[in-house]
Amino acid sequence: MLRYIGRRFVLALGTLLVLSFLVYAMLALALDPLEDLRASTAPNKPQLIARRIAMLELDKPWPVRYWHWLSHFVQGNLGSAWKTQQKVSDLLGNAIATSVSLIIFATIIALLLGVTIGVVSALRQYTGFDYSITFISFVLYSLPIFWVAVLLKQYLAIGINDYLNAPSLNWLYAIAFCLVAGLFWMGAIGGNARRRVIVFVVSAAVTLAVLSFLVFSNWLNAPRIGYPGLIVIGLASAFVVTLMLAGVGNKRALYSAFTTAVVGVILYVPLMYFFKAVTMSWGLAILMLLVAIGVGCLIGWLFGGPDKAISMRGASIVAVIMGVLIFADRVMQVYPEYFSSGVIKGRPIATIGSMTPNLGGDFWVQTLDRFTHVLLPTIALVLISFASYTRYERGAMLEVLQQDYIRTARAKGLTERLVIVRHALRNALMPLASVVPIDFISVIGGAVITETIFGWRGMGKLFIDSLRQNEADPVMAYVMITGALAIVANLLADFIYGLIDPRIRVNA
Repeated sequence: MLRYIGRRFVLALGTLLVLSFLVYAMLALALDPLEDLRASTAPNKPQLIARRIAMLELDKPWPVRYWHWLSHFVQGNLGSAWKTQQKVSDLLGNAIATSVSLIIFATIIALLLGVTIGVVSALRQYTGFDYSITFISFVLYSLPIFWVAVLLKQYLAIGINDYLNAPSLNWLYAIAFCLVAGLFWMGAIGGNARRRVIVFVVSAAVTLAVLSFLVFSNWLNAPRIGYPGLIVIGLASAFVVTLMLAGVGNKRALYSAFTTAVVGVILYVPLMYFFKAVTMSWGLAILMLLVAIGVGCLIGWLFGGPDKAISMRGASIVAVIMGVLIFADRVMQVYPEYFSSGVIKGRPIATIGSMTPNLGGDFWVQTLDRFTHVLLPTIALVLISFASYTRYERGAMLEVLQQDYIRTARAKGLTERLVIVRHALRNALMPLASVVPIDFISVIGGAVITETIFGWRGMGKLFIDSLRQNEADPVMAYVMITGALAIVANLLADFIYGLIDPRIRVNA
């Protein structure tokens, strides 16, 4: 394994070196740092040109300039943007943080939705549900991202902002939405005609009840999860997670998941006091999440049983869900203050930028503001990525279900849940193991159109602006970082293969 990693590392360094040489050569030919001065009418134009030539060493051949850049890069000096005199390291730090915050939620949500819907679509092959998902996936996949972004701005952001100032229940839209929800769950769950009718009626009624509660209880103006929501969502999550991973017949796994949910409910009030007593930060939030995972693993291990790993896995997932719910509830508590602030002015869904200028406030207000700004770009990226992930997963699952070992597992009397989750799903994830790391790194490299439309200064925007301003150092740093991340993504995909499919091992 070490030899394999060593070979890949040496190959990566060679690839990056050749890449940097070629890109620098193209930039030397394409960029003209004297472009603005050539059209200048200043009386000291020759002196200005001479000064810039000396500053950027344009009087030297580009291979010499490349060698100077490479020697500084190896020493950790990424150079500077000569127009603003800002260090490239500072520009990259802000751009990477912006791009990561933009895509991390979009990738996770798109992956979860894509895998789930893709698996269900494959299991309901040639049904109305399958045809509907296939149609929607192809439509979303073919939509240009800039058009989706503009539509989201117009009909989601502006429309929701207007609606939140005077929320009311439009019965026509509400009934239509309930009917769509009923049809979705009816198609996803399937069954005989009687079961499908029951699922349709129940899901439509529950959806209507939830919509009515959100509007008439004033929840939209003062959103909270609270004890009732925490109990309901926590226990439901424990049941669903156990059902998917172990089956409700595994009592130890079920009890460990429910115990974790109960522990989360008990810790709700103490954590609220804790959040008020400490100065919160994202580092502390991540540490608390890791502690929650550890507590879930400990609960699963204490319940034990013949397969402790399943109990620990389920309990840790429930712990993450409970932690996220408690954190989200604390963020929601500052919504009334945020909504009525003089900067927001009752329009919380942002359409441009990554944060509200001059907002102020503590960590919780800033987190809520960040969420309102990331909402629209995340939805835009999710819609496009979800479509491709759904198609990949559906096709892979259909192929796996035809394999001999699946028929053997069913012939041995294993339950359908066990066949799908334990045997089919892991192998059906193989295509996504290749696609997702590359997609993730590609978007870090720059969701250029999305960042431009929503006014986010991420990696893609930095790259485009640097090219327009004829600044070579930021472009070279961008190329080196994205190239290194692409190589890391390919290496990560190789290791994911081994985790998903035990038959695949890296031959060192």
